[in-house]
Amino acid sequence: MPALEEARSIEEDIERIEQGIADRVREEPKHIRNILNRDHEVAQLLKNIEKQANNLIGILQDDVGSTAQELEDLSVGDPFTKFYGQLNELREYQSRYPNEQAENPEQRYRPKFDPTGQTPSIVDSLFSGEEQYGKYFDLNTCHDEFLSLPNVKHLSYLQYLEEFDNFTPSHGGVKRTEKLKDQYFKYVGNLADYLTSFRKRTKPLEDVDKVLTEFDDEFNKAWEKDEIPGWQPEGGAANGGPKNLSSPDAVWCDDCEKEFKNENVYKGHLTGRKHIKAAEARKQQQEGGSDGDVGGGRGGALSTKRIKEKAVAEREYRVKRLASAMSTERSDTRVNVERKQGMTEREREQELENIFNVSEAPRETEENGDEEGEEGDEKIYNPLKLPLAWDGKPIPFWLYRLHGLGAEFNCEICGNFVYMGRRAFDKHFSEPRHIYGLKCLGITNVTLFRDITRIDEALKLWDRIQQEQKKSRVDEGSIVQMEDSEGNVMPEKVYLDLQKQGLL
Repeated sequence: MPALEEARSIEEDIERIEQGIADRVREEPKHIRNILNRDHEVAQLLKNIEKQANNLIGILQDDVGSTAQELEDLSVGDPFTKFYGQLNELREYQSRYPNEQAENPEQRYRPKFDPTGQTPSIVDSLFSGEEQYGKYFDLNTCHDEFLSLPNVKHLSYLQYLEEFDNFTPSHGGVKRTEKLKDQYFKYVGNLADYLTSFRKRTKPLEDVDKVLTEFDDEFNKAWEKDEIPGWQPEGGAANGGPKNLSSPDAVWCDDCEKEFKNENVYKGHLTGRKHIKAAEARKQQQEGGSDGDVGGGRGGALSTKRIKEKAVAEREYRVKRLASAMSTERSDTRVNVERKQGMTEREREQELENIFNVSEAPRETEENGDEEGEEGDEKIYNPLKLPLAWDGKPIPFWLYRLHGLGAEFNCEICGNFVYMGRRAFDKHFSEPRHIYGLKCLGITNVTLFRDITRIDEALKLWDRIQQEQKKSRVDEGSIVQMEDSEGNVMPEKVYLDLQKQGLL
């Protein structure tokens, strides 16, 4: 095909793709399956435009000079002779291939409607039944991998959904020395890959690669400043610990990876069995890293270890950022898992069957009548706006009254969010929204603030707790120590009491 004709054909194809995108954007599907299918089709068409645009740029740049040669040929000689010459070529090609089917380019990019709703769409093979077209996470595989890690706290699936992005040992995570092993590296990599894949599948029109690049840039800047929690270089602060200790007197133990209140407590634990065992394990690991180093020096071993730590920390950081960006899906997943735990096996199977058998009504039905609902079923009569049960039908009114779902409870700490029903209101005190609101007020001990919804009441209670803690805090340096004749040291009050009783 001549270069100019190819360029014209590409421009025509781009216009048809743009019209196909406009046709899809004009549609307003209501079911999540059809919404995702539309977005994935639009994303695929955008990739086709990018590909065709690159081809057109290559033709217009004319690296081989073919375009300039064709323009010169058109400007020289009789144009009708060249026209009829090309026409004869087309007739000759048609005579050689008389049965070749011609494709209608008008229909190539138009959306295809299926009245029956049985034709598989793009998204049918992208999501598992647990994910329900991107509404919930499916972290069962990652949960199994987590439980297979050595020396981890056994968490149920519901607890794992709460803590999967918290990698500190105090919350069921793995110790720093254990994180450098291949099994943990593979686990955290699979977790990051799943969240990345979930983000791409649920938001096909978003430039996820650009978002991940921003996350990596943030991580690299924080890593250079040693601001990644739990991954500060050893030996960077008092006693070789991290720089963000809770107090100036606190001491960090690199072997146990634990903070101690002061120097005396730290020295006292050095003779403990746990510390000795942790110190031996850390020493063996460092010796093993030194033997495997090419230079054989300690500096090379530490450098190799630091590279491994950065690789693990980078994946942990990505998991945290992705989990934070998809907090809504995470919260919905916890609610869905908790709801399914109260269902029978038959109810779960019925719910899953309803999800995959649902199909949206064709365009003619949506435009011309209200006989069918958004999912192709009969329109549900629900004048009281009752909540829907697992089968998609309104719950009985007596159950609505029994649970008090008509009562509204407002929480000022949650940003004046309204909770329907006493059960949802009582449950929200342990949910992330309420805990985050308390932390924004500077309140760290959230367990004492249950049933408090006003900001001024929470601040007054927190000031009162702070004052009582200051009064009850005893200054150990102000206690007078006394010694008896046998060398026993005791507080002055105890010494005077024993002296009055004649026991000294």
